[in-house]
Amino acid sequence: MRGFRWPPPPDGGPRTWGPGPGAPRTGRPALPEPETELVTTPHGVRLEQLVTGVGVPATVFAHGLGNGIATTRPFGSGVTGRKVFFQFRGHGRSDAPPGPWSYLDLARDLRAVADLGGATRAFGASLGAGALCRLLAESPERFERLVFFLPAALDRPRSQVARDRIADLIDAVESGDASAVADVVAVELPPAVRNTPAGWAYLRQRLDQLLRDGLAAGLAGLPAQAPLDDRAALAAVDAPALVLACMGDELHPVEVAEQLAAALPRATLHVYDRPGVLWSERADLRERVSGFLNG
Repeated sequence: MRGFRWPPPPDGGPRTWGPGPGAPRTGRPALPEPETELVTTPHGVRLEQLVTGVGVPATVFAHGLGNGIATTRPFGSGVTGRKVFFQFRGHGRSDAPPGPWSYLDLARDLRAVADLGGATRAFGASLGAGALCRLLAESPERFERLVFFLPAALDRPRSQVARDRIADLIDAVESGDASAVADVVAVELPPAVRNTPAGWAYLRQRLDQLLRDGLAAGLAGLPAQAPLDDRAALAAVDAPALVLACMGDELHPVEVAEQLAAALPRATLHVYDRPGVLWSERADLRERVSGFLNG
C-alpha cells in the first residue's frame, strides 16, 4: 500500500512501500522566499508585506487562515501593476496583539495595507475573503475590482470540520513536531499529488514557514465567528466581483460562494467541478483572476 510518510526522502521524490516505478526522483527544491518588510499600520499592528511589480493599478492580496504570502503569490502572476501581498496578524512575522480577534480586526489589517499601498483592487482567499467582505460592509466603495477565492463564511460561522482542522494545525505547529504538522498540511493536497516531487516541495515550503514563524493561538477563535451579521450589507458594493468556488470542498462550501455572489450586485460566479484547483486547474485559475483584474 502506498501512503504519505514524513520526513521526506533526501532526493525529493516519494518513497513508497511495495513494487512501483523505478524512474529517477528529481523533485526540485522550493524557491527561496523573497525578502519581506514590516510596515506599521495606523492601528498600531506591524504587518509583514511583500510588494512586487510596478505602476498602477495596485492590487492587495489577502490569504487564508494558516497560510500567507507564499500561497497568494501565484494568483498575482499575470496581474498587471503593483501587487501587495501581506500576512494577517498572527501569521508569519506580523504582530500578534492580545486577543481575542474578530473579522473587524482582520478588516483593519487589510484596509491598512491597501491604503498604505494605494491598492484599488483586492483579492481575498478563504479567511481573506471574509475579511474583505467585512471591509466592504463598512466601506462599499473602497475597491474598483474584487476577487473572492473559496469564500469560507459569510453571515454564519464555519463548519465544525473547519474549526477542528484549524485547531489541529495550531496544536501541531505549537508542538514543534514537523511530522505532526506535515500530517495536517498534507490534507491540503489532493491525494494524487501527495507522493509526488511537487507535493513534497509544497510540504517543505509550508513546514519551513510554519515551524519558523508559528501561528498565534488567537487565530483559533476565528472559525467560530462570521464575517458579517447580515449579507445584505454588501448590497451597496458596486464594484465588479468574481467569486470562485469548487465542488466537493468541505472547508469552503459552494453554498457560501453562491450566497456571496447573490449578495454582490455585480458578481460573476464560477464553480470548478472538483477541489484542488491550485493543482489541477492552475493555468485556468490564473487566467481567470488576471483576466478579470486586468479588465
